Amino acid sequence: MGLPASCLQNRLQVMLLSLVAVILLQTDSSFGGLPFYNGFYYNHVMNDKGNGDREIHFSGIKLVVETPGDPIFTHRGANVTLSCQYHYDPPLDKPRKIRIKWSKLREDSTKDQDVLVAVGPKHRSFGDFSGRTHLQQDSPGEASLVIHDLRLHDGGKYRCEVIDGLEDESGIVDLELRGVVFPYQPHHGRYMLNFHEAKKTCEEQDAMIASFEQLFKSWEEGLDWCNAGWLADGTVQYPITLSREPCGGRAMAPGVRSYGERHKSLHHFDAFCFSSYLKGEVYYLSQAQKFTLEEAKQACQDDKAEIAKVGQLYAAWQFHKLDRCDAGWLADGSARYPIVSPRPKCGPPEPGVRSFGFPKHGKFGAYCYKVN
Repeated sequence: MGLPASCLQNRLQVMLLSLVAVILLQTDSSFGGLPFYNGFYYNHVMNDKGNGDREIHFSGIKLVVETPGDPIFTHRGANVTLSCQYHYDPPLDKPRKIRIKWSKLREDSTKDQDVLVAVGPKHRSFGDFSGRTHLQQDSPGEASLVIHDLRLHDGGKYRCEVIDGLEDESGIVDLELRGVVFPYQPHHGRYMLNFHEAKKTCEEQDAMIASFEQLFKSWEEGLDWCNAGWLADGTVQYPITLSREPCGGRAMAPGVRSYGERHKSLHHFDAFCFSSYLKGEVYYLSQAQKFTLEEAKQACQDDKAEIAKVGQLYAAWQFHKLDRCDAGWLADGSARYPIVSPRPKCGPPEPGVRSFGFPKHGKFGAYCYKVN
């Protein structure tokens, strides 16, 4: 006795869906039959013609990647070359087709950020690096990365990875931007920022949240601040050069004090921000009159500029030696002034950027920023 037509149709649909599922399972693990490894699809016969094996056998030949042992120091806006060389030991008689992959290590040790990949003459850049990077291969075995117009977030550690079949070796290049670290708290008071707000706040001031290495270097150069602030790795720390009771106690040696890692959403502190060289100029608007905040913004615009940000004022003080004993408005609503050569009636006896906080009333000068 035959099955009704509706039952036959249902069985055919189930069989068809099962067949599609099997096909998807078979094709999901590869792309056109190519295994996936280290961010690339590999053609297993590319460098092993003749043996038919999927695995590359070097028969005692070692792939060696060499990168600089010392950090590379530069600044925002510069062009830089991150050197990377590779060779085989012992040398090969014939060149092999290899792949190059550059990535940037993240502060929080999560997945590396892709920068550039190259196969032969073809390469591709990713994200913020698109249009600013290329591979330099001026000599055999060179795989150097060139980055143009460096940005604040470009500082850090980079991985140069050379991939030959399923064999790969890599080296690390440390790129450090010269800059200045400064503590920051918003207008609504001390310890009001969670980690995500701290990152955004620094960026709003033409800066970025500082790394531990940047804070430690600033401490070595004399930075002393008794308020704890977020760093890029999610820890909360503060630098002390002069031990005292409110800042860990007199018995504790100078150093960078640490609260360790904190919850990035629930806990609140200040922020340590990092800024570097400027592409423009910060200047005090030389006018006899004083301004309200809104008048200061308009006065800078009338001078074909914009009111300066906190990070820009710190960078001008650090790198351009801006020295002015006149308080002026900044974009965040604070009033500050930079002192390179301390003198009477200009604040404490140490150089620094003085702050009047966030005045609700009163008039001040204006610090403007103009791009060259």
